[in-house]
Amino acid sequence: MKSNNNTLLIEDERVDGSDKVTGKAKYAAEHSLPNMAYAVFVTSTIAKGNIKTLDTSKALASPGVLDVIYYANCPAVPGYASNAADRPKNVSEWRGYKVLYDNKVRFFGQPIALVVADSFENANAAVRLVKAEYEIEKFETNFDKARLDPTLLKSPVNYKRGTEKKFKEAASFVEAEYNIPIEVHNAMELFATIAFWEGEDRVTLYDKTQGPKSTQSTVVRTFGLTDKNVRVITENVGGAFGSGLRTWANVPAACIAAKKLNRPVKLVLTRPQMFTLVGYRPQSWQKVGIGADASGNFMGISHEAISNCARYEDFREGIVEASKFLYACENVDTKHSILPLDMSSPIWMRGPGEATGCFALESAIDELAYKLNMDPVQLRIKNFTAINPDNKLPFSDINIKDCYAYGMEKIGWKNRPMVPGSLKENGMLIGYGMSVGVFGAGKGTASVRIVLSNDGKLILECAVSDMGPGTMTSMTKIAAEAMQMPMQKIKFKLGDSDLPPGPSQGGSGTTSTVGSAVDMACKTVQLKLKELAIQFAPAFTGMTADALEVKNEMVVAKANAAIKIEVPSLLKLANQDKIDLTITSSGKTAEQLKYTSNSFSAHFVKLAVNPKDGTIKVLNVVTTGDAGKIVSPKTARSQMLGGVVGGIGMALTEKVEMDHTTGQIINASFGGYHVPLHSQIPNTEVYFVNKPDPHVNDIGSKGIGEIALIGFAGAIANAVYNATGKRVRDLPITPDKLGYKIVKA
Repeated sequence: MKSNNNTLLIEDERVDGSDKVTGKAKYAAEHSLPNMAYAVFVTSTIAKGNIKTLDTSKALASPGVLDVIYYANCPAVPGYASNAADRPKNVSEWRGYKVLYDNKVRFFGQPIALVVADSFENANAAVRLVKAEYEIEKFETNFDKARLDPTLLKSPVNYKRGTEKKFKEAASFVEAEYNIPIEVHNAMELFATIAFWEGEDRVTLYDKTQGPKSTQSTVVRTFGLTDKNVRVITENVGGAFGSGLRTWANVPAACIAAKKLNRPVKLVLTRPQMFTLVGYRPQSWQKVGIGADASGNFMGISHEAISNCARYEDFREGIVEASKFLYACENVDTKHSILPLDMSSPIWMRGPGEATGCFALESAIDELAYKLNMDPVQLRIKNFTAINPDNKLPFSDINIKDCYAYGMEKIGWKNRPMVPGSLKENGMLIGYGMSVGVFGAGKGTASVRIVLSNDGKLILECAVSDMGPGTMTSMTKIAAEAMQMPMQKIKFKLGDSDLPPGPSQGGSGTTSTVGSAVDMACKTVQLKLKELAIQFAPAFTGMTADALEVKNEMVVAKANAAIKIEVPSLLKLANQDKIDLTITSSGKTAEQLKYTSNSFSAHFVKLAVNPKDGTIKVLNVVTTGDAGKIVSPKTARSQMLGGVVGGIGMALTEKVEMDHTTGQIINASFGGYHVPLHSQIPNTEVYFVNKPDPHVNDIGSKGIGEIALIGFAGAIANAVYNATGKRVRDLPITPDKLGYKIVKA
């Protein structure tokens, strides 16, 4: 914190940056415990059926192998009991498949055994020695084929406001279908769990998870334990993008093995297993119809979607939600059905649902703008609304027009050709596109322990994890601003279920939820300091708390700055070595619930298409966000840059390829599944409106992580159309979809 003319400035640095770049920061798999064993999954080579026999003899005889655990010798897991009477009272019916539980195979790559050895190398070598004989059953993994049979669709959710299919009565309308393939999170850090038991009923885990408390709860329910006897430590997370929002098979499997062998067990997934065992963005088909009158006023929006789930459990996300409220429209109808397939379960992936839905919606709006001969930005402004049309509540704050203005200026929107395919630079076809993103701005419940010691240091603790957005930094900055003290004297501890409960890190809610608790905790400590000053410091006798303020590590009288006392001196005077409190901040207040809260983004893209081969190069990006007060500009900017990278991947490169004759993913590696290269990331400018939202929480801040990605793929697709006159509605956009032949080397 620097002082200049009595103005306090919070330094914008990443408090965990040094540990991460020097390697001091430890991730789940990097921990090592005495007498630790190593486990590797054996996975199925069929998509559906039963295991007739499983020969483990050669594996058990191989060097260093301690055990091969599978359904026939797996110890009973209390939470897996099918009969409710046999389960512990705190255990509900199990969700999803039960690892190492039975001989049924539900998807290709399902764990069917766990090899445990004295080293990772020995365990990995023995995996190929386990031989399974199967009874194969008919299966279905082909989404495009199966979705055409309406009898296979499940659990349709319908919504209607006004007249259904009203868009067809409009002077101009668009109706089109959009397809998005399966995308995989593919974070750098592999999922890993280390489990070790201390007695029969106490277990500690090092685990990669976005929610230490959530994983703790799952382990408690699975093994019939109590919260106090399950500890989950997640010091650092090397990316997750939603895949860590659920506890996957590696966790119970590691616990099972550690208990059976009575020694710590480390289980790390392989990169191919990251494609099948920790979720993915589900494949989807969408149909959007949207129509407007001659002036551009939307008359109707219809949005239908189908997305896949696993056959053994349902999964649904908000694909059609944005269409209900993002723009002013009296007539909206939506429908979302799920399609069970013989695959592993999908899970939320960055911008869940809305990233999928906004690609279709924002592409359709762009197409409608051409039909109306209107500027796409002006069409969106024409249909701007400050009232959520779905629930009729005012938005707590909405400054998307500021995003439009900035993005248009910085991308050079005035140079955008009205006629697609008409602008060239250096022999390349040039196109401009934009798109909008939106995501809910929630506020949940979190508890924070705050300890202010008489040496002037402040410690805050919460069980939330940090998968990369800079939670430790933003919480430290919130505390520094609230306490008006240097960041260097503040430490925020996280990633341990033994700490006060915090939310899972997902849904762009961490800053709002935990930040509110930090802010409340700091204000409570400040009040306590004022009370101590009045009680123990003679200079403050007879004053009220309202007459005092805490800043610059002192308690100061507002009316006379000469009356002051340093915080360490005050605590020593009060004979207190520390102030130690735990504060809980709950969800939104009754007043805040009078509003609907969302974060918004607008993405602008300039790109070039090579007319000779159809290759696409993104030249320039301006990505903007309306997310309330920006607590940490540096880490917030990083979030937006990450959204651009993910958006480029979604639009141009990423797609899971499956062999539907076997049900196997055939590109389950970084060699086959193409994420954007550094060379594909263009010059990117990030802009935030940076206006505190007065109605969302006391700190005025909303989430960024989701809006950074939501809508971006639409901006690229719209720019490709502007460059070529060819509308691509099936992601990823590749040269063959622009009419170019792919020449294989």
